[in-house]
Amino acid sequence: MPELSQDDSKQLAAAKALELVTPGMRLGLGTGTTAAHFVALLGARVAKGLDVICVPTSERTRTLAALYSIPLTTIDASPELDLTVDGADEFDPKLRLIKGGGGALLREKIVAMASKRMIVIADSSKLAAVLGKFPLPLEVNVFGFEATRRMVSAAAKGLGCDGELRLRKTPGGQAFVSDNGHYIVDCFFGTIADPDRLADRLAAIPGVVEHGLFIGIAKAVISAGPAGIKILGQLD
Repeated sequence: MPELSQDDSKQLAAAKALELVTPGMRLGLGTGTTAAHFVALLGARVAKGLDVICVPTSERTRTLAALYSIPLTTIDASPELDLTVDGADEFDPKLRLIKGGGGALLREKIVAMASKRMIVIADSSKLAAVLGKFPLPLEVNVFGFEATRRMVSAAAKGLGCDGELRLRKTPGGQAFVSDNGHYIVDCFFGTIADPDRLADRLAAIPGVVEHGLFIGIAKAVISAGPAGIKILGQLD
C-alpha cells in the first residue's frame, strides 16, 4: 500500500470526523487546509439530504461552504453549537493546541468555546512533544501595537520564551488584517515549556485580543498519517 501524502492524511482525518455528524446538528466549521477537506465532505453529504446548520469561523470558510450550498448561520443567531471540527497548526499529547496560522484564531476560539465538543483533525506531522516550533499567533489591537508587542515580549521572556515577534504581512508587504480588523503577530518561540502559564499571561495584556493557545478546549484530536488514524482524547 503506497504511503499516504500529507493531503491524503488530512482528508482521512476529515472523513473520520464526518462520522460524528448527525442530522439536525449545529456545527462550527473551522478554517485552514484540513478543515477545508471537512467542508467539502460535508457538502457532499448535504447534497444528499443531510440537514445541518453551520457557523463558519472565517470569511474564507464562509465562501467555501456557500460554494457547497451548506446552510449557514451566525454565532449570534446560533450561540450554542453541538460540534466544531477544526484543524490545528500544532498539538501535543495533552490536547493543547496552537492555532491561528490562517489568521482566524479569535473566531475559531469563540466558535469552539460555544460548542459542546471541539474535535481537531490533523495530519500526524502536527503532533509535537513540546509546543512552539510553529510560531504562536496573537491577534492584537491596531491601536498601541508597538506597546502591546513590547508587553508580550516581556511576559514571554519571563517564562523562558525568547524569540522574534513578527507582524504578519500580506504577500504584497502590507500588514495582514484579520476578519475582525486586527493585526496578527507571530511569535517565534521555538519551545513553550509552560503553555498554560503563557496563555494566562498573554490573556492579561490589554492589547492582546486573543492568543493562539487553545488549552482545555479540544475534546479529541483525530490524527492521520502513514500508520493510519490515531485518536487522542474522547470523540463522544
